[in-house]
Amino acid sequence: MLFATAICAADLSRAEDLFNRTDYAGSLALLDRNSPDPATNFLIGRNHLMSGDFKKATDYLEKAVAGAPDNSDYQDWLGRAYGKRAETSNILSAPGLASKARRSFEKAVEVNPSNRDALDDLFDYYLNAPGFMGGGYDKAEGVANRIAALDPAEGLFDRSKLDEKVKNYSNAEQHLRQAIAFAPRSIGHVIALARLLAREGRTEESEAVFAQGEKMAPGSPRLMFAHADVLIKQKRDLDEAKTLLKKYLQSPITADDPPREEASRLLKQAGG
Repeated sequence: MLFATAICAADLSRAEDLFNRTDYAGSLALLDRNSPDPATNFLIGRNHLMSGDFKKATDYLEKAVAGAPDNSDYQDWLGRAYGKRAETSNILSAPGLASKARRSFEKAVEVNPSNRDALDDLFDYYLNAPGFMGGGYDKAEGVANRIAALDPAEGLFDRSKLDEKVKNYSNAEQHLRQAIAFAPRSIGHVIALARLLAREGRTEESEAVFAQGEKMAPGSPRLMFAHADVLIKQKRDLDEAKTLLKKYLQSPITADDPPREEASRLLKQAGG
């Protein structure tokens, strides 16, 4: 029994490594789909979610939560899976699925108030969901204040999102620049500023921020993807966008980066 347990633990560790390297099929191949183990079901669910099978993702993540209801990460990922189902379902199913996502995010924060990923997901839900689905600006602002207490730079980043929601773009820019000053190595804040400037039509300033980001994090896959996405949306310098996306597709991305399928879609959109 101890030998079998060691083998399962080793398989789970290898499967987790493959997941982190975005080899979701390879990760799934190592996992027992009929296992009662919450950690195994959690990883199976995440693999299905990242592969785009949102129904299977919720099925396995529900099993993980049933086995460990006070695990904040399990609750958070279940919320993400229900959120994806809500985004891709019909108008009749979407509200119920969205409510399940919200309840999972709220539960994740309830059982671990310091879970930053769960707080971020709950903030985004409250900010973007309509009131009849449990969203609301005031709710989002309350979560942003909690995040700021844990991480001032991230709190400023969330404040910029609140500013954009009410079309206060000047304040949004100010808060993003303050976030970058607080955490100068955070490439996500730099990307957000570059995107904001691009949306405002301040192309040269946006390109300067992307260049700043490249100096900060040379070869960052997230930066390459974001830069290409902006260029394609604005229908300019498509050759550069195609070059960036081809580099992205050859980069060793992780599960935290945009999916390769999305990069391939953008590349086709750019004529590559």
